[in-house]
Amino acid sequence: MKTIKIAGVPEHFNLPWHLSIEKGDFEANNIDLQWTDVPEGTGKMCQMLRDGETDIAVILTEGIVKDIVAGNHSKIVQIYVQSPLIWGIHVAAKSKYKSLSDLENTKVAISRLGSGSQLMAYVNANKQGWKVDNLQFEIVNTIDGAVEALSNGSADYFMWERFMTKPLVDKGVFRRIGDCPTPWPCFVIAVRNEIVENNPDVIKSILSTINKSTKSFKDIPNIDRMLAVNYNQKIEDIQEWLSLTEWSEKPLTTEMLNNVQNQLFQLKIIDKIGTFDEIVELI
Repeated sequence: MKTIKIAGVPEHFNLPWHLSIEKGDFEANNIDLQWTDVPEGTGKMCQMLRDGETDIAVILTEGIVKDIVAGNHSKIVQIYVQSPLIWGIHVAAKSKYKSLSDLENTKVAISRLGSGSQLMAYVNANKQGWKVDNLQFEIVNTIDGAVEALSNGSADYFMWERFMTKPLVDKGVFRRIGDCPTPWPCFVIAVRNEIVENNPDVIKSILSTINKSTKSFKDIPNIDRMLAVNYNQKIEDIQEWLSLTEWSEKPLTTEMLNNVQNQLFQLKIIDKIGTFDEIVELI
């Protein structure tokens, strides 16, 4: 039995992994896949890959591309979710800010440096025509930290996946004043180079297994109810999320990678463009 460590956010996108682990799909292929939930998100998972705390990460595309260019010895082996991630832009329910334009030159809460919440703040600022050099950040680690920061005024807005943040909007903790979809497929599967090089057949087996799971995921009876219960969501929100979400078993293409890198370079998030072979492993 080969032990492989994998990390991902505790969000509805990753339920296929949990169902496959529970059913013993990986064990059937002699793989002990050990999952770790990482509520801090992509910045933390990049560090875990660097430190060898995880072998695989189900991770935001822009975050891992940035970190590989910066020296993370990992490769993207496959797209996991083809559809964009819809980032909700949130303020405290009682905030004076009413529209996106009100947020220019205010402070944004981010989970950590290099996180998706930071990178998408740059993408959103650029989209709004703001000076990205003027962005100010407050590191809050988790969504609970963002609630505290927005409530006490140490930060003014917070960008996080729209549906996972919806319960806080429904409770009157946050108010959503806009959305910012990623201009690329949102989640990829990244693996440490050492693991890819030494265990290519194991990685192929893991990808084959999860791809079977995601292909039939929407057909599972009452999957909307299961997701709603597991992730504290209203069933109508889950049904909308399911209609918008498309998983993938395809590799990242040169065109997609160029799109990500060109935007990150333009926003000065990366200071050089990495080659396809440095960032992607076709297995």
